[in-house]
Amino acid sequence: METKVLTTLEEIKIYSDPYRLQILNAFYKLDRAATVKEVADELGEVPAKVHYHVKKLEKIGLVQIVSTKEINGIVAKYYLPFSGTIEIKRKDTNNEPSANEMMRSETYKLLSELYEQNKERFFKQVKSTDKPYASMINDTLYMSDEEARYFFQEISQMSEKYKSKKRGEEYRAYEFFATNIRNDSDS
Repeated sequence: METKVLTTLEEIKIYSDPYRLQILNAFYKLDRAATVKEVADELGEVPAKVHYHVKKLEKIGLVQIVSTKEINGIVAKYYLPFSGTIEIKRKDTNNEPSANEMMRSETYKLLSELYEQNKERFFKQVKSTDKPYASMINDTLYMSDEEARYFFQEISQMSEKYKSKKRGEEYRAYEFFATNIRNDSDS
């Protein structure tokens, strides 16, 4: 499984932008290589606006061009979103308080947006059918730091086998959102 590590404030700002997260979700929803126009249509947006943000995502490797095709004299670029794990790791900011605070702020914004998107999908599913399929787990687990890293790695590796399957009659898309944090307050 490939991992994309975001280390700079610029990379984290690009990724944490709510509109860009919507663009990435549109790519994932299309479940195939897609053009900016197709993503714009999916979002009900103007292609020029989407193009600007796709270029930002491309700059940090969260989307990439996989093919091109000439259509009526125009070169259509087909993009795929990054499908591995995205990690945020701060570079050494020499303990500069303002840089550390900006990194925390952008990380908080990102986590809040991811949470909100998943929460909305969860409630939409619960409301949409007579027999909704949505489940939630919230547990406190006790383990060493090494065990916690290994546990999260195992979950990531387990999920890989399900990412390669394609939507269809037999397979449906299930959203999975997890966090792994150490609770130093031990309450």
